[in-house]
Amino acid sequence: MRNCLQTGCLIIGILCFIYYAAVTAYAGLQTDFAWIWVAGGVFFLTLWRLFLYEASHPHSWAGYVLVVSGVLIAAGIAGMLFLGSRIVSGMRTKTPEALDYVIVLGAHVSGEEPSRALLKRLEAAYTYAEKNQDTVLLLSGGKGSGEDISEAECMFRYLSGRGIGEERLIKEDRSTTTKENLAFCAALPHETPRESRTGILSNDFHVYRALALAKKQGYEAAYAIPAAGDPLMEAHYVLREMFAIVKELLTGSMEL
Repeated sequence: MRNCLQTGCLIIGILCFIYYAAVTAYAGLQTDFAWIWVAGGVFFLTLWRLFLYEASHPHSWAGYVLVVSGVLIAAGIAGMLFLGSRIVSGMRTKTPEALDYVIVLGAHVSGEEPSRALLKRLEAAYTYAEKNQDTVLLLSGGKGSGEDISEAECMFRYLSGRGIGEERLIKEDRSTTTKENLAFCAALPHETPRESRTGILSNDFHVYRALALAKKQGYEAAYAIPAAGDPLMEAHYVLREMFAIVKELLTGSMEL
């Protein structure tokens, strides 16, 4: 058992570093929260070294550190399984047709071009708008670092360029967080997404939290619309989302 745990720590530590290299090579060194994989690699390789030390120094301090670490890892796995099940439930949501509004949540824009994550949201928004001709799309996202235009403007250009009528595309270009996306859309003049049947569209890993935030803000009939995730980045995004959910729970911004 001891040898299995020791070997497991070594393998997991190496895999964390390999995945970090893959994520940064694919999405860039600036990828949000990518450091967590380096931290994980250091943590598990440190445990591996502690197993080696404890083997040659029985009943030393290393044994106590390993026991405490084991308890923390077990608790972490339990929490991740619980939160992961909630995130997966959002991924599998079926969206009703003919919604009054769909809030398309913004994501990073590279200059004036949509990032991979935003492009997947836009493809899902286009598909829904084509099938539901009376639905109004609220395009929500401000201008952040490295962006030459707002996320809302980028989405507007993409969707109008593909033939979605401009009268159906409403821009909200001040928000910088998911909470602000929802709050600022609810405050748009002449629009009533909070009191209407409203879809919340984002990548699949994000829709559970987005929908929970919407309900906390008083959206009376909100529905999740999950856009496709990215196979390589999915593990990273899901892990990041777990930490984001914990933060929102601690600040009272959402409920499970």
